[in-house]
Amino acid sequence: MITDKPGNVMIVAGKNSKKIDYVLEAVKAGLNVYADKPLVINPEGFKKLQQAFEVAEKNGVLIYDIMTERFESTTLMQKTFSTLPDVFGELVDGTPEEPAISKESVHHFFKYVSGQPLVRPAWFFDVNEEGEGIVDVTTHLVDLVQWEAFSEQIIDTNNIEMITAERWPTILTTDEFQKVTGLDGYPDYLKKDITDDKLNVFCNGEMVYKINGKHAKVSVIWNYQAPEGTGDTHYSIMRGTKSDLIIKQGKKEGYKPTLYISPKQQDGFEELLNTAIEGEITAQFPGTTMEKMEDGNYKINIPDSFKIGHEAHFGQVTENYLKYLEAGQLPSWEVPNMISKYYTTTKGYELAKKN
Repeated sequence: MITDKPGNVMIVAGKNSKKIDYVLEAVKAGLNVYADKPLVINPEGFKKLQQAFEVAEKNGVLIYDIMTERFESTTLMQKTFSTLPDVFGELVDGTPEEPAISKESVHHFFKYVSGQPLVRPAWFFDVNEEGEGIVDVTTHLVDLVQWEAFSEQIIDTNNIEMITAERWPTILTTDEFQKVTGLDGYPDYLKKDITDDKLNVFCNGEMVYKINGKHAKVSVIWNYQAPEGTGDTHYSIMRGTKSDLIIKQGKKEGYKPTLYISPKQQDGFEELLNTAIEGEITAQFPGTTMEKMEDGNYKINIPDSFKIGHEAHFGQVTENYLKYLEAGQLPSWEVPNMISKYYTTTKGYELAKKN
């Protein structure tokens, strides 16, 4: 790839341990990079990433990570409402116990995709290759915190302060490991994580931190298998001075992400919400409606035409990247905020490992 240069963009996914080395070599050779998350999974990788961005700027090439969740319709809607002072007010400062913005996701090792059991490679369970949960899936969540709470603002790493971070394992039996990988036994490289013939995978993590003076929390949990009829779930809250914007994806929502608005005061709120939906919201999401729930909160009904599915979001991110490639530059906030994002995940990892 480096010597022949069969193209001008390297697309990279797969083993996260090697990814940053590929990225660094690509930009040294004058190749642009389009990378699946995460770019780095430890503090050593973060130092290489900083170097890679410096080299990329010098060589006039772009590094971009694929943040599909920015295109998920309920997340977009949550972000849009947070910019409407009449409905949301402004983001509170929050506390470690009740952060201004929280993102939590639950995933499952064994699941069916298009009716077939998903087979995972054995290295997926090696945190030295895949990365621990606190530096892997949380990449999306930390990105959304930055993107929603501080839209198009440059975030300096000096304005990020890690408060607490923890990690814990999901424990798999031999039978469970065999079921999800199709292998007869554990490869040698996983022996380090085996206790009493059970595999300890440190795929769960949680961190609470301050960013630009606001408290934030992200957490990721991996269970072995979801109960029948359920799936991966996501929960998010943005706390405003006038209302909270809450995304739920539980049984009540049919395991589909749904946005609720919880007003701090009822007087006149419904009228303000209707005005917002008829104005800014309909302009961006035509056909959106709301309904008042028995608990006094409001459910936002987004038309199905905007719920295009996770796989389709890759195409949307790629369209953006190709525009940036043609222009020869990313938005001014993207590179510093990628650095801040991976600074956050690796700082959380460092603190969690100490505990």
